[in-house]
Amino acid sequence: MGISEDNRHLEELDKKYIWHPFTQMKEWLDDKPVIISEGRDCFLKDVHGNWYLDGVSSLWVNIHGHGKIEIDDAVKDQIDKIAHSTMLGLSNVPAIRLAERLVRIVDQSLVGGRQSALNKVFYSDNGSTAVEVALKMAFQYWVHKGEKERVSFLSLKNGYHGDTLGAVSVGGVDIFHSVFGPLLFKTYKAPSPYCYRCECGEAHPGCDMECLKRMEETLIENSREIAAVIMEPLVQAAGGMIVSPPGYLKGVRDLCTKYGVLLIADEVATGFGRTGRMFACEHEEVVPDIICLSKGITGGYLPLAATVAKEEVYNAFLGEFKDLKTFFHGHSYTGNPLGCAAALACLDIFEREKTLEVLKPKIEMLESFLRDISSLDHVGDVRNRGMMAGIELVRDKETKGPYPWEEKIGWRVCYYAREKGVIIRPLGNVIVIMPPLSISLDNLERLLWIIREGIIKVAG
Repeated sequence: MGISEDNRHLEELDKKYIWHPFTQMKEWLDDKPVIISEGRDCFLKDVHGNWYLDGVSSLWVNIHGHGKIEIDDAVKDQIDKIAHSTMLGLSNVPAIRLAERLVRIVDQSLVGGRQSALNKVFYSDNGSTAVEVALKMAFQYWVHKGEKERVSFLSLKNGYHGDTLGAVSVGGVDIFHSVFGPLLFKTYKAPSPYCYRCECGEAHPGCDMECLKRMEETLIENSREIAAVIMEPLVQAAGGMIVSPPGYLKGVRDLCTKYGVLLIADEVATGFGRTGRMFACEHEEVVPDIICLSKGITGGYLPLAATVAKEEVYNAFLGEFKDLKTFFHGHSYTGNPLGCAAALACLDIFEREKTLEVLKPKIEMLESFLRDISSLDHVGDVRNRGMMAGIELVRDKETKGPYPWEEKIGWRVCYYAREKGVIIRPLGNVIVIMPPLSISLDNLERLLWIIREGIIKVAG
């Protein structure tokens, strides 16, 4: 077989055997797939030898670029020792060291090094499972406190917390979640802080955050049966890169304290520098009761997640064996040593390369681009926090009338970008910008220019 024949065979095998996530397979079968074979820095190479700028960070996980030597070496070194052993009744060296490191970083980020009491780390393997852990943890916490009526959660419309059933139950993106309605448990929903399309019919900043007032109304009526509020701090990512107004996050924290419910911060997408700081909660000096971490934790190398809880939550699970207060939850690959070794190396790079400090000019370039592009006829709204950005395309700028879903306007822009050597992925009519944090200014400028060009070509 020649190289081209090998590649054709790979395409045939993919279409014959693989069911891709969030993909309409009928269209996939009619299309020519891009099959990635290699990655270097902020670029991906396909089996035909074409290179693409990874404008989506391989779905928001890559932080320091592909083939980062320090993470490569850490994984190679660990695999020479042991690849995996269970944490059910045992422990392992990288998991212990990473837990201590995460607690220290959370403390430094959220409370300036003072003890926040967010110091108990429970490992899992992805964002959905980190959220499942947090939901079950919060529920069982109240059971042990003798408040067994707290059987529900309050979450936000347009929220996304993963695809397992507990995470879907607290989700609020209808196109992803509504079909599973009969399988889900009851939750309460508060309005999304989506200022461009305000559910409350108000206009920011004159609204006095009506969405927060409506959350409070729900808490006044139902706090006795709500175990926790769960939210993505600052940016509702998969909901459309929706950026909450200043003070909203702090307002939610205050409401949780006032009405005696836990606050779960889902920082799976927003954590590890994406918003310009290590964690999004840091921007408004908010300390949640439980924080969910994943995606960038290993620099995009291996599946790993951590749910970090306050000691008060952890202590509620302590008791005699006969009391059955154990947290009966776990995963086969909990605390996987390879993943933990990659995460430790990823955190080392944050410190050594001063990743957060060197983001400033990149964020400035991105924000300048967004201001400029907002004048285009079919750009309805632009929004960002740090290196997380969304461009919402509309058919009618004056009325904010959206493009019909079936026109695939966002996808058509992304297809154009792919032809120009850039991989991005939309959320409906929202063009998402979330490259690796290590992207150079030159490559960021190229990414933004191609996106602009694509919007003009496709939307006019």
